[in-house]
Amino acid sequence: MAAFDPWDPAFLADPYPSYADLRGKGRVHFYEPTRQWLVPHHADVSALLRERRLGRTYQHRFSHEDFGRTAPPAEHEPFHRLNDHGMLDLEPPDHTRIRRLVSKAFTPRTVEQLKPYVTRLAGELVDQLVHKGGGDLLTDVAEPLPVAVIAEMLGIPEADRAPLRPWSAEICGMYELNPPQDVAARAVRASVEFSKYLRELIAERRENPGDDLISGLIAAHDEGDRLTEQEMISTCVLLLNAGHEATVNATVNGWYALFRNPDQLAALRADHTLIPSAIEELMRYDTPLQLFERWVLDDIEIDGTTIPRGAEIAMLFGSANHDPAVFQAPERLDLARKDNPHISFSAGIHYCIGAPLARIELAASMTALLEKAPGLALAAEPERKPNFVIRGLEGLAVEV
Repeated sequence: MAAFDPWDPAFLADPYPSYADLRGKGRVHFYEPTRQWLVPHHADVSALLRERRLGRTYQHRFSHEDFGRTAPPAEHEPFHRLNDHGMLDLEPPDHTRIRRLVSKAFTPRTVEQLKPYVTRLAGELVDQLVHKGGGDLLTDVAEPLPVAVIAEMLGIPEADRAPLRPWSAEICGMYELNPPQDVAARAVRASVEFSKYLRELIAERRENPGDDLISGLIAAHDEGDRLTEQEMISTCVLLLNAGHEATVNATVNGWYALFRNPDQLAALRADHTLIPSAIEELMRYDTPLQLFERWVLDDIEIDGTTIPRGAEIAMLFGSANHDPAVFQAPERLDLARKDNPHISFSAGIHYCIGAPLARIELAASMTALLEKAPGLALAAEPERKPNFVIRGLEGLAVEV
């Protein structure tokens, strides 16, 4: 079994035995390479996600110096300007104000209205895959579906969508632990390019509003619900990145897990009513977001250990989702699992606003693949991305 080491290929291939080891050794562990406190148990992760002594940022209360932290390098400023004004990295009252505006686009009724579009698009993508006799499930189905849906919601013209996924992937590289210089440089460049594009698109929507989310945010701003232009840009980037990154990885991680558990795949093929519970189980079984970080704003105690203000806590979602205290036989894929309180969509005030849309997208692609490609099979063993925080595959070659 590989020890907890987010840069070790053996650990990245299967981190779950290491998580079991961590859980067995205690509720909180200081990890020197990243100077973080690792929290591996479901009960603790779930409670800490709702804990107001922790925050996604500390800058609403402290300067870098007051908090005992060093300011990011000046050359990373474009990334941090973009990242730090999105609601995922804000705390109340700014978080509350922005989330209230954006949540209007993600009401159950609004999301339900997208279902026919999502279903039709998923069917078309799978038809193309079947017509070719197979291909890469990642690039042929998993990526284009959620990217198109969130771009459609934002009102990004089809002709402009090609760079969205590369920009997103490069920005998300910065969320890995201790990202190397070249990864940071690409994230900064993508932040500059994406911001410039959105600034121009927002200006165009001010002149010619449409029936899209960007136009809606501009209208809300004009009616007194204030968003700065930077908050608007950061919100759009966050929605695009979060709106497809998890869905893409949940799709390929999920199908790879099905191919490795043929009995469960056979059960799903025989009974499509399993799809809703299958989606929840696949997100639990191989979690797309393995780790979520929070700053300690006021001293906190976990199992007798005081974690001081200024420290950083790393909540291990992948470990929490395999905690035997909550999940019976957690290492077993069980698509019919009834009691499944996984935390793949987080919890508390930062619970994923797009979770209902993600579920619709995952159900649409899974349904289309089961109906139109009933003999779908793995064509080659995939290569795992060398990332830890955002867990995915380089591709998933399949044949029909």
